[in-house]
Formats: sequence, structure tokens, C-alpha cells
Amino acid sequence: MKINVFEKLSLQQKILSMVIGASTIVFIFTVGNIALKSRKDSINDAIKHINVVADYHASKIKGSLEKDLFIARTLSNSIQVHKLLSEDKWKELFAKLYEETLIKNPDLLSVWDSWELNYIDLTYKKDYGRYRCYYWREKGQIKHGTEIGSVSGDPVDYARIKRDKSESLEDPYFFSFTSDSKNQFLITSIVVSNLVDGRFIGVIGIDIELSRYYNDIRLIKPYENSYAFLLSNNIKYIAHPDKEKIGQNALEDYESIFTKNDVTDKISSGESAFFTASDVNGVTSFFSVKPIIVGKSKMPWSLVTVVPKSEVVRSSVFTFWESIIIGLIGITILLIITYIFSKKFIISPITRIVNTLQRISFGHADLGMIYSDDQKDEMGKMFNYLNINIKGLSQKTDFAERIGAGDLNVDLDLLSEEDTLGKSLINMRESLKKAKLEEEKRKIEDEKRRWTNEGLAKFSDILRQNNDKLELLAADIIKNLVHYLDANQGGVFIYNDDISGDVHFELLSAFAFNRHKYLKKQILLGEGLVGACALEKQTIYLTEIPENYIQVTSGLGEARPRCLLIVPLLIEEKVLGVLEIASFSEIEEFKIEFVEKLAQSIASTLTSARTNIRTTLLLSRTQQQAEEMSAQEEEMRQNMEELQSTQEEMERLKQDDALRMQDTLKKHEENRKLLTELLNSIPAKISLKDENGVFLIANSHVAAGYNKSIDEIIGTTDYDNHRGEDVDNWRKQEIEIMEKGSQTYIFEDTSGLKKKYLRTTKLPFIIPNTGKTGLLSIQFDISDTKHLEEELIEANKIASQRFLDMQNYIDAISNSIYIVEYDPKGYITYINNHYLDLLGVTSNELVGTHHSDKMEFTEKQKTENDKFWNDLRNGIVLKTTNKFTINNKSYTSEETYTPLADENGEVYKIIKTANIVSKK
Repeated sequence: MKINVFEKLSLQQKILSMVIGASTIVFIFTVGNIALKSRKDSINDAIKHINVVADYHASKIKGSLEKDLFIARTLSNSIQVHKLLSEDKWKELFAKLYEETLIKNPDLLSVWDSWELNYIDLTYKKDYGRYRCYYWREKGQIKHGTEIGSVSGDPVDYARIKRDKSESLEDPYFFSFTSDSKNQFLITSIVVSNLVDGRFIGVIGIDIELSRYYNDIRLIKPYENSYAFLLSNNIKYIAHPDKEKIGQNALEDYESIFTKNDVTDKISSGESAFFTASDVNGVTSFFSVKPIIVGKSKMPWSLVTVVPKSEVVRSSVFTFWESIIIGLIGITILLIITYIFSKKFIISPITRIVNTLQRISFGHADLGMIYSDDQKDEMGKMFNYLNINIKGLSQKTDFAERIGAGDLNVDLDLLSEEDTLGKSLINMRESLKKAKLEEEKRKIEDEKRRWTNEGLAKFSDILRQNNDKLELLAADIIKNLVHYLDANQGGVFIYNDDISGDVHFELLSAFAFNRHKYLKKQILLGEGLVGACALEKQTIYLTEIPENYIQVTSGLGEARPRCLLIVPLLIEEKVLGVLEIASFSEIEEFKIEFVEKLAQSIASTLTSARTNIRTTLLLSRTQQQAEEMSAQEEEMRQNMEELQSTQEEMERLKQDDALRMQDTLKKHEENRKLLTELLNSIPAKISLKDENGVFLIANSHVAAGYNKSIDEIIGTTDYDNHRGEDVDNWRKQEIEIMEKGSQTYIFEDTSGLKKKYLRTTKLPFIIPNTGKTGLLSIQFDISDTKHLEEELIEANKIASQRFLDMQNYIDAISNSIYIVEYDPKGYITYINNHYLDLLGVTSNELVGTHHSDKMEFTEKQKTENDKFWNDLRNGIVLKTTNKFTINNKSYTSEETYTPLADENGEVYKIIKTANIVSKK
């Protein structure tokens, strides 16, 4: 019926109806499409913005952690020198190194190490047990301590690191110096394994306080009402705008959301995630999860950013309603205009062009469709425009066919500035041209990236070689770098501050430089181009090289390079050296960027290499000093023999004339003064007594021990200087030594506030002027070494006794109460013999079974049981009363379930202890 009504309408009414209807549909479709596209684009842009902000802050946190990891790696590398030292020496050396690290890095909370006992003590045969040394910061002071631990087995986390032999960013845990739960704060540990020839010997660890990330997290707000939080690998809050949540399990807030979107697994494996869900406040939000993977750690953290969806779509909603209102106004105006103009100008001439329009509607567009008409009014213009359109369509058809054939240089004349189709075709041609150019450009960029990545990989291998020999390392670097850049010459300068007041950059290695260029191998800061590069800490790239600055020489002649590249070796804004590269061809920008990236790695390697070399040099100097001390003892003995010879000579010269006697006495006095100065310079107590115990010679160290001068000591005996003491036994010992020979022993001096240990050597000595046997005594103070030995022995005794007491205590408890151990899932891992005897079963029948096996629960009981075990897994100690029957006897027991947590606060074991309170 509707079709019949439409057919009865006039042509004007039909056109009006069709125009209005079509316009309305097109308008509604256009407005709707714009609104939907605006909404979609707004959301897509918001998602990109959220991810960019999240990536930035995740990278910032990662950079902070990797800086701390670098410190731990550096300390771990320095551990390698322990093989060159005695145990006492390397323990003292590393302790000073840890203390210095804390002083220079105020953000660190503590530095510690752990050594496998079976490595440092070859008599210890167990595969667990470790020696720990730790330095920590407390109330503005640096404290330290050592301990022996893990003697009953390795903790779970330490065993994991020991098994993986890798780096680890540990899950956070609460800690307090005062053991007061109210003063606890959240920290984490960065741990690096110490390996010797592939063998695990211990770890180096640093502890950092995590409160430093609280302000950073609070400032992450990509949109209004958005927020972020930082999660550990075990899904605990590290940082959150709400301080009360820090350290809590995030699954308490987001368990259903994380489970639905596999977030827990993605965080554990270090993957990114983006999804939409309701947040903890019930607000539909976008969630962005960005991993933070530090070094080679297998326990990545994640940064989660939450943005309410309503904030993102607010602008698109406004655009949508604005488009609707404008559309309604436009449709109304169109209706009025269409009605007026169609009535006056369209109906009468429309039939004349129906056939032409019909053919155009069928897709025809050839010159045979041009219609001739002499009208001068608007319809005449319509015919004219129709003819122009037909000509334009014909040209555009030909243009499109040639474009399809691959001719991208074909031209098209636009009908006017408003020729949208023509412009679109031209834009299509330009887009095809641009796509072709971009494809070529992309291939070039891919080749540059491949070149850069291969170069970084190659030099990464080079930097791992010869890192204990700077000259060989530098030569290998500059030779390969010149070849890889297709350059011609190169040099490596290294910062040298070994001599105070003579700080300069020294040419460490050069490749293909002539002798004239580097006759001067030392350059001051700011001197020349190399010195200017080091001073400004910026890359210098010149394409116009100063005259006579550098020449490339070969058998055929010499020429000046076209360009010069000078790059500083920077690490943490400190210049460690300079790279200089000369080339006949210009060095492209991406190659300069490659050299700048490589310079950072070279600087890092040079830092580690110089640290190792200086540590080795320090060890060598320590050994040299020990040898010099031994040589001084030998020199003193020789001087004493020379003194004896001099005294014999004087006895013989007594018979000469008086003049020669005076000369000899003068020489003797000079020798005596020389001997006195020599004896005073030796860091030991040295004295010579005659056969009666009277001091003939004594150095200043002996006199200082009695608070007297040397002259006050000479001529006295021990009876004069030790009144009221047991001098008779000392004298008896000295007479025995003069008769039987030398003796070395450790003497305990308790005369001062602190006991001293003196390594004493006494030996008989023939006194020249009397021919009788006296006593030569040499004493070295070894108190520091002795006190350290006593402390270690006492610590070992206390640890052994405590371990024995604890073992006896455990055995006594096991024989008096009933004990069962479960894993966190409720499976039995251990049951003591006392309980097995009560139940009348063997251990093999129960270990490995679940606590609920052979038990039937109602729905309510099952809910209560699940809650009971969830509380245990959360670390809550629970008590219960249980009634059961065995062999027709009824028992009532009071049971206590105690969860045990590891160093990270995770429950790894649950112990049930039970006492029988009644039996019927």
C-alpha cells in the first residue's frame, strides 16, 4: 500500500521525498560514523598515551634498580681476587670495600656477602652452611657483623639462587633494626652469584629500602582520577598511593580480575598486558601492566596503571551529542531549502537529463554521453556541468587505468579546486609513490639497525676478552672499530690520575696513526680537540680538519682525512677516556650514534678492568711490604753483627796511640747513633742485655713501653722496671735461652687497658768487649690478628653449643608431644614417631597424603576448612580442639597450627603440635 501511495505522488513530491529521505539517512549515517570514529579514536589515543606513560615510569624504575645491580656486579667481580690472598686478608679487604660502598652510595641500606663453608673450610663436607659478613646503615652510622648460618640446611630462596647460579631481584619483605613490628619498613635484596671456574661459592647482596618509590607512584596520573601501583613477582604491593596497602597481597583486591585476564602468570613471566575491568572501587577502568626485568633476574616486577574509562570517553561523548544537535539542525535547513528550490528549478528540466543520468548511474563515462543544450539558466549550467563531469570521469577512468598499469608519473588535470575525486586519485598516486619510497627507506633503516646490532654484539664479545690487560683490550677495540666503521685511523685515550697533580689523558692504543701525530702521548683536560671533547663531555664531529692535524700515510704517499670523530667514554657523567676516529669518507649519523652507544660499554668495561688491576696492585704492594719487613729484620741482625765487629776492632785499637783511639771512638759514636736510629725505625721492641740482665741497647719502642727515655732504660734491669712482679721466672727463662739457644713464643701483655699479644724472639748474643753471652730480644705486636682469631674461635664454640642445645630441645619436644608437618597445600611432609605410635601406622602410609583424605565434609564444613587453611597460608597461628577415636578409645587433643615463613614472608611449611588432654 505504501508503494501505491508513493507512485501517486507528483515528480516534484517524489524528488523531494527522495532527496529529503536520502539526505536524512546520509546525514544520520555520517553523524553517527563521525561520533563513533571520534569515540574510537579517542579511546585508541588514550590507550597509546597510557602505555607511553607506563613504559616511561617502568623504564625509570628499572634504571634505578639496574644502577644498584651494577654495584652488586662490581662487588662480585672484585671477589675474584680472594684467591690471591689469605683468608684473613681477603676478609679484611672485602669488609673495607663493603663499608666504602655504603659510604659512597647513601641510597643503599646494607651490603653483605655469603660464602659456602665447604669452599672456605676444606674440612667442612656438607653441601649447606655458610659464612656471612654484612654492613648496614642504622641511625646515621655504619655497623657490621659476621655469622655462621644455614648449618641445618639452606633457606628456600638461597637454595634457588645457588641452583640457578645467576642474578636475582628478590621479592620484598618487611624488616626492622629493632625487631619492633611498629618500626618495620619494606626492603628488597639484589643478589649476584659468585662463581669460581663455574662453581658456586656464595653471593654478594645489597639491600635497598622501597619507600623511595612511593612518591614516584603517586605522581603517575596519565588522566584525572587515575592511579598506579608497583607489584613484586609474588603479587605484593611494593608501592601504592595508599600506604596501608604496601606489603599486602594484591590478590586480596584483584584476584578475580587478575585470574580472568591471566595477569598473575604474565607478571611471573615478565609479560605486558592491557585489558578493561572494574577496579577495586567498582569503576570500569583500563589496566596497563608493564614488566620491569632487572638484569638476568627471573623474578620480574610489574608496574600497573589504572585509568577510569569514563575519564577517557568523556570528550568523545561531548562530540557525539554535539554532532547529533548539528545534524538535526542541518536536516531541518536542508528540508526547507530542498522544498523551495526543487519546486522552482528541478522538476521541469529533470526529465531532459534522465537518460544521461541513468547511464552515469550504470557506470558509463565516455565522450559520447555529452549532451548539447543552449539554455543559459541554472539548468543550462547543470547540463554544462554534467558534460564537464562526463569529460572529467572519462579522464579519471583513463588515469586510473594507467595507474593500475604501474605508471605513477601520469598527470591528471583537475576540473577545479573542488575536484574531490580528482584530488583523491592524485592523492592515491602520491600515496603509492610515498609507499614505494617508504619501503625503500624502511629497507635502508633495517640495514642500519642490523649493522648496529651486529656491531654491538661483536664488541660485547671483544669487551669480555683481555679485560685484565688494558693495553691489549684497547688495541683490540680500536682495531676492530676502525675496520667496522670503514675508517682509516683511530686511537684510544684513557684518563690517568695515578699521580696527584699530574692528571692527563694518555694514549693507550692507536691504529694506523703515523709517528708525528702522536709523538705527544699525554693530553691535558681541555687541550686540543681530544681534551676539549673530554672537558665538554660531548661528541665532536668535524668534516673540515685543521691543517697538519693528521695525515694518512701509505707507500704511495700521504693525504688528509675528510672527517674526524671524537667521542668521550662516559659513565655516570664521569669521563674515563676518549675515542678518536679519522676517515676519508664521511661517517653517517647512525654510525656516530653506534660509536656513542659503544663508548658507554667501553667505559663500563674500563672501570671494571681498572678496579681489578688496582686491586691486584694493592695486593702486590701488601706482599712487598711484608717482604720489606722481613728484610729489615735481616738488616738489623747484620747491623748487630757489624756492631760486634766494630766493638772488636775498638778493643784491638786500644793498644794504638791516643790519636787513633780518638778517631776510632768518634767513628764508634757515629756508628752507635746510626744503629740507634735504625733500631728506632723498625716497628718492633729491640733490646740487648748482658749476662746479668742489664740493658746495654734498647730502641725507642722499648723505652716507650716503660714510659721512659732510652737513656733511663740503659743500665737498668727488669727488677728495676717491674717492681712487685714475678721477675725471677723471666730471668730464669733468659738464662736458659743464653745456654741452650734461641726461642720464639707469643707473650701476653696485660699491663695496659687492653691485652696485647707480642711475638717474641730471644737469642743468645756474644758481647764483644767482654766475650760473654748476652740476650738479644725482638718483639712484634700481633694483637689485632690474635684478637680476631679469639673472636672467631669463641663464635664457633657458641654456635656449636647453641646448635647442640637446639637439637636436644627438638628431640625432647618430639618425644613428648605429637607433631605433624604440612606443606602450604595441606599435604603431610613429616610425622614424628610419637604420633605414629598413637595412630598405629608407619610414616610411609601418611607422608604425601592430604590432610582431608578419607574425610567427608558438609558444604558448611568445607567452607570452614578452606577458610582455616587460607588463614594458615596467610601466616595466622590457629588453635583448635579435636576429638577422635582409635582402637575403641576416645581422645581429646588441643592442637596448635603454626605457619613458618621464609625470608620473603611466604609460608613454606605448617607445623601442627598436639597434646592429649583427656583419654577414655
